[in-house]
Amino acid sequence: MGRYVVRRLLQMIPVFIGATLLIFLMVNVMGDPIAGLCGDKQCDPATTAQLEKEFGLDKPVWQQYLTYMGNVFTGDFGTAFNGQKVTELMRTAFPVTIRLTIVAILFEIVIGITLGVITGLRRGRPVDTSVLLFTLVVISVPTFVTGLLLQLLLGVEWGWIKPSVSTDAGFGELIVPGLVLASVSLAYVTRLTRTSIAENKRSDYVRTAVAKGLPRRRVITRHLLRNSLIPVVTFIGTDIGALMGGAIVTERIFNIHGVGFQLYQGILRQNTQTVVGFVTVLVLVFLVANLLVDLLYAVLDPRIRYA
Repeated sequence: MGRYVVRRLLQMIPVFIGATLLIFLMVNVMGDPIAGLCGDKQCDPATTAQLEKEFGLDKPVWQQYLTYMGNVFTGDFGTAFNGQKVTELMRTAFPVTIRLTIVAILFEIVIGITLGVITGLRRGRPVDTSVLLFTLVVISVPTFVTGLLLQLLLGVEWGWIKPSVSTDAGFGELIVPGLVLASVSLAYVTRLTRTSIAENKRSDYVRTAVAKGLPRRRVITRHLLRNSLIPVVTFIGTDIGALMGGAIVTERIFNIHGVGFQLYQGILRQNTQTVVGFVTVLVLVFLVANLLVDLLYAVLDPRIRYA
């Protein structure tokens, strides 16, 4: 196991470099950060030259990238065009987004897997049909519609929640935004679990366990569920980074100043340092989440061994 972890960590290095290089090139080459600084008016040549020198944009792109990566390894993600350190923005944005993502993942695990197991064991029955129709509706309705509807009903009409969420919001305040963020993924988790359970229910090892006279609960939890969760764990693991980076709509609706909000502001103002810095951290989140998912495979299925 230890050798496998070391090998995977070494494999993550070129992936991280390639991903950050692609992001850096897309943001810096395809965009014009100086135009974003000057607003609607075009900068005069003297101002443009001064700004390019101040932010290091007058150097070749490869040199800018090497300088940026060297600073990243020292914990310096650069300075936004408003003079604020990107690490300061991260210090305020990531905690609330991490809490929001935890709430969303818990919804996926608790509700999604539970509904998937129930429908997988009762495939073709009325409860299965009802849940399938419900998940289809959730997938079909855009997230901003679900978010605005819940905000209007629960926050404005009934007053059960705050229409907007503070930056230092706790887990209780993030329940409704977390449900909105997890809604589509929750529906996919339910369908994926249902399909996996229904397929593995007919497997030989399940029939053998039933023939041995094992209790139904033990057959489901120790044999059927553990093997059926492998594709579900894969989806949830890759969904962690997607939820953190894709929370732009949810955070805009509930006025949460998290990662999605900062990315939106950075793209809107063409603030390249902010966008590249936040996306660099999200790349690390994706890589670590995928590593943890691979390690969980051995926990769920004892037949999987890593050398």
